[in-house]
Amino acid sequence: MAVLLQAEAIDSGRIWLLLGTIALVLATGYFLKTGWGETDPTKRKLSVLTVAVAAIGGLTYLLLTLGYGTMTVRYGSELHTVYWLHFVDWLLTTPLILLALVLLAAGTRRTAAALVGFDASMMVLGLATVLTNRGMGGLDAETFRLALLGASVLAYLSVFVLLVRPLSRAAAERSTEVAMLFSMVRNLVIVLFGLYPVVWLLGHVLDVLPTTGLLLAYLLLDLLVKVGIGIALLQADGPIDEPTNTKPRTLGG
Repeated sequence: MAVLLQAEAIDSGRIWLLLGTIALVLATGYFLKTGWGETDPTKRKLSVLTVAVAAIGGLTYLLLTLGYGTMTVRYGSELHTVYWLHFVDWLLTTPLILLALVLLAAGTRRTAAALVGFDASMMVLGLATVLTNRGMGGLDAETFRLALLGASVLAYLSVFVLLVRPLSRAAAERSTEVAMLFSMVRNLVIVLFGLYPVVWLLGHVLDVLPTTGLLLAYLLLDLLVKVGIGIALLQADGPIDEPTNTKPRTLGG
């Protein structure tokens, strides 16, 4: 611990990884305590999802702190450290967050499958973007990376459309409290998910953020997503399983 608090460790960004580990382990314990003994079926499932998201995040940050999950990629004449384990984390946790929104809105399995599919595509394309250092199809390396990033952004926009159209319509048929809670969490997801590629552009394309700044930015976003959204999801005071209309083939049913 003392070694990690030295200036060299702070310069390398390991201190942010350590703080992320501690924060997400504490969040896991908090979500376990909050959901313990919950009797409402949907709220119980939401609690399980928030625990899983925080626990996966905590394990990811622990492994990164210990030096796992990184590689060096050359972009032109420059070497960049890529924390690829972050993308594995997001590939596992962001679908769980989206499934929590489907549960909250009592959305259909088709909507859930589409959300997870587009979200997984977004993460895989994002990982391909940071690992690619060669051109393809007549494109140079930089242009090809931007094309991959563009495809990832299109997948994000597909997630956006599903959240604001079919899923929002489904949520509107729930109680007023649940519909308002869904709208709040949906807006958080849309904004925070959209900030990740912005941070990547600042760190790996525009070189505005050094490695330590990139790790700090990802840490802040991860805490807002994994902890902030988790807390927001569990804010409903009354039971959630009281839709005003019966829905066929819902994820929670």
